[in-house]
Amino acid sequence: MLLSSLSPQAALLEGLVQIALQAGKRALEIYHGDFTVMKKDDDSPVTQADREAEAIILQGLKKLQPGVAVIAEEEYAKTKKGYNTDSFFLVDPIDGTQEFVNKRDEFTVNIALIKKAYPILGVIYAPAINRLYVGDVLAKTAWAADTTEDFQIENRNSIQIREAGEKWDVMTSFSHNNPATEAYLKQLPIENRIKAGSSLKLCLLAEGKADIYPRLSPTHEWDTAAGHAILLAAGGNVIDETGENLTYGKPGYRNPGFIAYGSEQPPLPVEK
Repeated sequence: MLLSSLSPQAALLEGLVQIALQAGKRALEIYHGDFTVMKKDDDSPVTQADREAEAIILQGLKKLQPGVAVIAEEEYAKTKKGYNTDSFFLVDPIDGTQEFVNKRDEFTVNIALIKKAYPILGVIYAPAINRLYVGDVLAKTAWAADTTEDFQIENRNSIQIREAGEKWDVMTSFSHNNPATEAYLKQLPIENRIKAGSSLKLCLLAEGKADIYPRLSPTHEWDTAAGHAILLAAGGNVIDETGENLTYGKPGYRNPGFIAYGSEQPPLPVEK
């Protein structure tokens, strides 16, 4: 596809998709080889894939959108440098590093564009399962596609949230369910629990395969921004524990607990 034939917004999104595919390709090469697991200052795991995928993304964004600030997980962990700007990218080069380390295929490359505290574009690529998700909030379009062995896009289809029934299917984490989340789940009319890794939980909501994903423990903004954009574009939303829309550019780029949902806004957590 020629970028020159697209609108500026569509060309930007196509550029982000290509950057995510390149980063995912390198991450997958490392995933299928031998790699060392290191620890960051906060004791969380990091691998060569996190760092090399992030370098590919940073280089790509610099060419695609020169001058636009980028907050990327590994770089921010080292520098703690933020930006006071209305427009910036949020990058998680490998979301689900724990999945990556444990050889579970549900890790993702995440890139989002934030404007005035809200995500407007999001790309999530899961290279080990050959799955790509894209959302354009302003255009109100979201789509998913498969990827081939040579990292080409095929079987592209529009996605949207589903209508919630009397009982809900809830997304839960492999690694991060905590007591507050479990207590909240007892408030809900749950039909099934569906476990998934990384930001794929938000994508599955956007794809209409579940109804709600609560995460009542801290995350960083790069963990949620791309999936948030995709879910918004598909008709859903993400709120914090007080019922306010989740925003971006907060101190330390930290999120409070949040609740992502499709067609029906769920109840807020009951204070103990």
